[in-house]
Amino acid sequence: MSKEMELPFLPDTQLTEVMRLRVQSLQQRGQKRQDGERLLQPNEAVYRLDFSQQSLRFLHWTVRLAQPGRLTITATSQLWTPDLTNLMTRQLLEPVGTFWRAAGDASDAPVQCYEADAHEFGERIAELAKVRKVMYFLFAFAESCNPETVDCSITFTVDS
Repeated sequence: MSKEMELPFLPDTQLTEVMRLRVQSLQQRGQKRQDGERLLQPNEAVYRLDFSQQSLRFLHWTVRLAQPGRLTITATSQLWTPDLTNLMTRQLLEPVGTFWRAAGDASDAPVQCYEADAHEFGERIAELAKVRKVMYFLFAFAESCNPETVDCSITFTVDS
């Protein structure tokens, strides 16, 4: 019998701040980003998943949006070492996970998503977990969505 494991996405406030300082530094000096560099946008924050087990199979997403809005989650590849290098666009993985709650939705209605993309995204994360202990993500908040109104986790089954 396989065991389920739910992993919460945790905000990485320190890394988000470092990336915001990079944008601020470029602006203050009137410099442009490196060719291919991906700068953090004002509506984005860095989140992380910490894998305590490596042999996982994707099961489902749990995304709660307390109010109408849109959340887009983009994973970064294992080639990005945030303490050493700037984030480059080639290090962003596809597909992304897009989740939303429309203004007319009932408060108990499930959050909507592009199911095929979300499922493929979850499977990709499970594959990458086999070789990584930590994985970083960009959360983009739109349409009244913000970090205080989002709760997000991903559930896997653990292969024994």
